[in-house]
Amino acid sequence: MISFQLSEEQKAVQKVARESATVAKTFCSDMAMRVTADVVQVFGGHGYMRDYPVEKYMRDAKINQIRDGTNQIQRIVVARALLGR
Repeated sequence: MISFQLSEEQKAVQKVARESATVAKTFCSDMAMRVTADVVQVFGGHGYMRDYPVEKYMRDAKINQIRDGTNQIQRIVVARALLGR
């Protein structure tokens, strides 16, 4: 009986941890994209040139939005978890 309780509690903790990781990944990648887009605007046309590291930062930020599931899909996962589905 005790092992069953521990197993249920462990599953609940893992579910919360998974949801928290999803929220963190989505927020961080969106924020990185927002910041790099603003920096590219500050640099103007030079922001897209490979001579400046800003171009690479923006590419990396976009990849982070796509990797491990797009942010749109991550939002659906979080919404389902919050709604209990």
